[in-house]
Amino acid sequence: MTITMNGQENMLHFSPLYADAYTTTTTTTQQGESKPRRRRKKSKGGEGGGSGGGGIKKRKLTEDQVTLLEGYFGNEHKLESERKDRLASELGLEPRQVAVWFQNRRARWRNKKLEEEYSVLKKEQESTLFEKCRLESEVLKLKEQLSEAEKE
Repeated sequence: MTITMNGQENMLHFSPLYADAYTTTTTTTQQGESKPRRRRKKSKGGEGGGSGGGGIKKRKLTEDQVTLLEGYFGNEHKLESERKDRLASELGLEPRQVAVWFQNRRARWRNKKLEEEYSVLKKEQESTLFEKCRLESEVLKLKEQLSEAEKE
């Protein structure tokens, strides 16, 4: 099957070996070179888990575990391997779970920081625009006074 988008020709190839797991796309550029790409289909349901666990059910962390992780995150945003292992055994989790929790928490932390910075910048911009308008109206008044003074 060939699909043309944005001047590029895309060929879809379906492998019988991985028909239910992968879709392979070959993109042909205008210069004629082809670039194969593989995309993993989103799995429906919980099987596979996406982490190579082969059917391991995702466990939700308890409030105590989250509280302890948050405490460690408050002190340091990155984990060393030894600390990750110690924390994982202390919480009864896999080290990978702890690492992923820290990655996700850092992402949320960065997003929150960006939102706060955006909010501050937006307030500064509004304040600057207000000041600009005030100054423009003052300039107009001064120009009117100047033209009246020139008439007299």
